[in-house]
This record gives sequence, structure tokens and C-alpha cells, in this order.
Amino acid sequence: MSPAHGQPALFHGDVVFLFAYDIAYEMDREPVPTLFGLPVSQYSMDTSRRSPRDLLFYKPLLVRLPDQERLGPHGPVRVQREVKFLPIGALSVRIRVPFAVQRLEDLVAYHDLTFSNGTVHDEARRLAEDARRELAPHVIRPIERIPDEEAYTVFCLRGPLPSASGGSTSTLRAEAWLETHRRPVAAILTQEADPAALSRQETVESTSRHLSYYEDDLVVIDWDAALLVDDPSEWEESLYVLELANLQLAELEAYDRLLDATLDRTYRDLGNPMRGRRQLLRDLRELRIDLARFNDELSNISKFFGDWHVARLYELVAARFHLADWHRSVRDKLQTVAELHEMLKHDQSNRWMMILEITIVLLFVVDILMLFSGWKPS
Repeated sequence: MSPAHGQPALFHGDVVFLFAYDIAYEMDREPVPTLFGLPVSQYSMDTSRRSPRDLLFYKPLLVRLPDQERLGPHGPVRVQREVKFLPIGALSVRIRVPFAVQRLEDLVAYHDLTFSNGTVHDEARRLAEDARRELAPHVIRPIERIPDEEAYTVFCLRGPLPSASGGSTSTLRAEAWLETHRRPVAAILTQEADPAALSRQETVESTSRHLSYYEDDLVVIDWDAALLVDDPSEWEESLYVLELANLQLAELEAYDRLLDATLDRTYRDLGNPMRGRRQLLRDLRELRIDLARFNDELSNISKFFGDWHVARLYELVAARFHLADWHRSVRDKLQTVAELHEMLKHDQSNRWMMILEITIVLLFVVDILMLFSGWKPS
């Protein structure tokens, strides 16, 4: 693939599209041997940077599909696709498209990438729907229709980056390169075709969260996209952290919607005298148990502690995705559910106590009437 106008390409790499979907309450524990007619394997990854001896990476199941030839923005490309699925009922579709461009701004066109047979979003959704149907026997309480995906785009540049001085083959320090290319980088991350149109404030904000380990690697995190500069053999570590965070965001949004619907239904049912309180109590109790389990499993897929590179990267992504705010929102709504549950239990207990007291009073009255009437049991 060659850049436009026949100019030599300065930037080579891959655009990696990450799509996260919520497909069910959870997966069952039975093994899934195949998906799309291909063998399913467990995801594994080696880390090269400073990491704990025993990594706490969650290892989902994965299937890699055969590469396909597609027509991209600058000619034919070979597209790589893979699907991961997790016990929490989540699905991740990863689509990788190579590129070679003269200018960084040329990468903006890859945000809404369109092939000859449709967009990359359409491709991911087809894969997700097909996977959902095939995994139906292995899931518990599947959803009827997959909601909109949580999408994230990662622009992976092959490092080290070349110097632009007169065709020199010398390389630049990644952090120094970022300082001189903030506007084009910000344009890529914000999907802005004209970097000059961005204000200095927006440029700084979009590129403020970045991390570098060696002199020639760099990752810049924004809300909708990220830029990764590294040797291709080192991309996977950062990509997987971004993928996990994207999955967590999708699941938190799904359970936030579930809690909103539950609270709306509960408030409506509380005002409906025909709605049985016993069933309402049972529903709220089950929801509390479900979400407590969900919170534990969701936290377990990304346990990165200590001053390790992967931990710092995850902290950076979590801050940009506002995962702590989403967790807080879910916890607050779950607390509201718990308070409603306790209130209903208290009301139910009060009703039973009142029934018991009335029964005792009635028995006492009957006993007095029997005493004054002179009636004696035979």
C-alpha cells in the first residue's frame, strides 16, 4: 500500500479497532472448543517491560479468524480479525488494518474506515452477532439484542520514529517527537481533519495523558483513540490493557443501564398496589447478589498493582475512561437498591407484626367472650 501522490511513506504501522459488546449475564463454565469452526485457545502474552513476576492478567478465550483482503483508503489491505470472550458475558472484537502514510493527518480517515463491502463498525457487529448466536448454548440469560458497541481506535506507529531533517535516517526520542507533533497527534485522536483548527488548550488536553518507558516508545491516551509508538513486537502489551479497559467500560455502562431500568420499575411498582411486594423483594435481592458478583469479576480481570509499567498504563487509561466514576455510579445505584430492599423488608416485617398483634388481640377477645358466656370446651 503506497501513500497518495506517490510520495514515500514516513509512517508505517497498523490501526487497531477495539469493539466491546455485552452479550449475556455470564458464560457458563463448560468449555467452548470451537467458534466459527476454528479452535478456541486461551489468550497469553509476554511482557518485556518492568512487570511483577506473577502477572495477574486475565486470560480470556480467543479465536483468530483468517486474514481477508479488503480495499482501504490507500489501496488493498490485509485485514486481521480476532474475537475474545469473557465469563462476565462480554465479547471483544479486534480488527487490525495496516497503513503507510506520508503525513500523520492522513490517519484521520481511518477513524470511520470504510471498505468496499461496508464500514469497519459493520464488520465488527456482524462478527459479534454471529459469535453471540453460536455462543448461545454456553451463556446464561443472553440479551435479546446486542446494544451499541463501545469502540476504541489505536493507531500503532512502528518505532523508532525517523527524524524529518533532510531525509536523515537518525531517530528521535519519542517524548521529543511528541512535543514537536502535538497538533497532528491531537488531530488524529480527536478526528480533526485540520490540525491548525485545534486550539492550544484542546491540543494540550488531548495529548496530556501519555506514558513512555524507553527512549523510543510512547503511548498517548485520549477518550476515543490512542496513539502507540513502539516496535511492533511490543504493541500487544499496551493493546491488551486498552482492550480490557474498553471491556470494563462497556460492562459498566450495561449494568448502569440495568440499574436505571430496575430503579424505574421499582419506583413504579411501589406505587402499584396490585404488584406483590414479595416478588419485588425477591427481584431486588437477586439483583443485589448479581451485581455483587459482577463487581468482583469485573475487578478481577484487571488487577494491576504496584509501580509496574502495565499498572501505570492501566491507571492512565482508567482515568481517561472515568472508570472510577462509572464504578461509583454503579455502587451508588446499587446502594439505592439495597436501601429499597431493606425498606421493603422492614415494611413486610411491620405488616407481619401487625397481623400477629391483631391475631393475639382477637384470640384474647374470643377468650374473654368465652369466659363471660360460660361456654366450656367439651
